[in-house]
Amino acid sequence: REFAITTPLYYVNAAPHMGSAYPTIACDALARFYRLAGARPCFVTGCDEHGEKIAMAAAKAGFAPADTKAHCDAIAAQFLVLWEKLGIQFDRFVRTTDMRHAPIVAEFIERVWDNGDIYKSTYEGLYCTGCEEYKDPKELEDGDVCPIHKAPCEYRKEENYFFALSKYQKQLEEFHAANPDFVQPADRRNEVLGWIKEGLRDFSVSRANNPWGIPVPRDPAQTIYVWFDALLGYVSALTPEEADPTLSAATSKAWPAEVHVIGKDILRFHAVYWPAMLMSAGLPLPKKVFGHGFLTKDGLKMGKSLGNTLDPTELVDHFGSDAVRYYFLRAIDFGKDGDFSYERFVNVINSDLANNIGNLLNRSLNLLKKNCDSTLPVDPSTAAPEDHPLRVLAVEKTRAAYEAYARLDFSGATEALTDIARGANAFIDERAPWTAFKEDRHDDAAQTLAIVLEVVRIVAVGISPVTPNLSSRIYRALGLDATELKWEDLTWGGLAQNSHFPKPKPV
Repeated sequence: REFAITTPLYYVNAAPHMGSAYPTIACDALARFYRLAGARPCFVTGCDEHGEKIAMAAAKAGFAPADTKAHCDAIAAQFLVLWEKLGIQFDRFVRTTDMRHAPIVAEFIERVWDNGDIYKSTYEGLYCTGCEEYKDPKELEDGDVCPIHKAPCEYRKEENYFFALSKYQKQLEEFHAANPDFVQPADRRNEVLGWIKEGLRDFSVSRANNPWGIPVPRDPAQTIYVWFDALLGYVSALTPEEADPTLSAATSKAWPAEVHVIGKDILRFHAVYWPAMLMSAGLPLPKKVFGHGFLTKDGLKMGKSLGNTLDPTELVDHFGSDAVRYYFLRAIDFGKDGDFSYERFVNVINSDLANNIGNLLNRSLNLLKKNCDSTLPVDPSTAAPEDHPLRVLAVEKTRAAYEAYARLDFSGATEALTDIARGANAFIDERAPWTAFKEDRHDDAAQTLAIVLEVVRIVAVGISPVTPNLSSRIYRALGLDATELKWEDLTWGGLAQNSHFPKPKPV
């Protein structure tokens, strides 16, 4: 079946930064892997454009309240430009200000209301605008400071509509017990189980003093709170273009989602609130929620609210999209925090891509051009029978890469694939075909190059979800077409005897 994989829907309070690019790169790599493996992912990303936080950002940028949508348009456009620069191939880009989103939100909240799970009450407490939620005082640092946004929370008291989350205490306990892989990685699951064990509290689903939002259907004086709005973006994004925007149409093909990829700071909303909301509305739950770690800079979470962002546009313009994609998926374990360093960035790219893969291809093709007129004189399958150590290594490591991709272990997948290239580098250094050519041992040298070039081809296919442009350049350098790669192309034997290669160009 077709299935959805989603990034968070990003706030349009400021321009996109590396913290928002990171999970988007990961989801793009996952979607490319699924396509490579023959699956039908529907890759959803987009923007969360309602709420007090957005209205404040628009006002700060000089937009009148009536022009808040213009502010959203401008920031959403910046996300689209960046996604293009990063080679992000999404299937749906949803904006919560889209006309086709609001009817689905309204239908959803009506279902929950009809189920007896919405009621009106007064709430008072400490509120963090950055998190868009009331905080438990024990979660805060001294001075009622939010530990995520490093800003003091403000005391608020207002009458809102509430969702009866506490009603779903037992159902959530039973659901998580029956689905131990729903929240990943494991330490995130333990965190979620801890929250549920503490006892669930009902939460507000509306705001009384924020006009920038979707009106509550039964009380237009209030607007729907961010999570009952934004989380439905995952669903409304799936509405077929030819269909009316209804829950039935939106959930007819790619729902439930295969995985929501999110930052760990919004884990509670996706692993506790969202499942209970879907239970109330009678809709299937997503298969998995994966909470990735924070990108840090100077030891602090990278974020617009803190003003310590890393500009991905500058990185891409200077190093190229593949280098950026590769570093953040290879050098940081997805699911753990990772600190950015320019020095490490350059070292990883030079070591893994430029030297381990690129230089291996370049020197092999140049040797072939010089000594064999850029024509492969032997069949790689003949040169390396099934029990050849390098061929055995390729089979073992491509299998490991497949399993790693499937569990969102991008670092493990790329490590397995670059291990194959390292094995080929050791092999070519040991066999020294340049010496063999000089000593008129042409058959030995040709067999070595055939094996090495087949390895590079296999690595190019396997790493293509992470470095699509590099993989395409490698395939072109080998005289092959990379437009419709399949995971089966990692099988040994893609290059044939008498294959003729274009004039070598550095890759």
